[in-house]
Amino acid sequence: MTRKYIDCREFPSDVKCSITIAADREDELIEAAAQHAVAVHKHADTPDLRKQLKQIMREGSPPE
Repeated sequence: MTRKYIDCREFPSDVKCSITIAADREDELIEAAAQHAVAVHKHADTPDLRKQLKQIMREGSPPE
């Protein structure tokens, strides 16, 4: 199973967040990233947000 990650730097925001979230399962990653987007970036947890998160999801290990 390939690990997946979302690097918050790839999602435009005013906060300039440098968080990277990783997980083994896509659903787990999207859930954690959506919670982060709501709590930190004040986004609404909508289907569109989750679609955008899936678009920036990458496989493997995040770059340093």
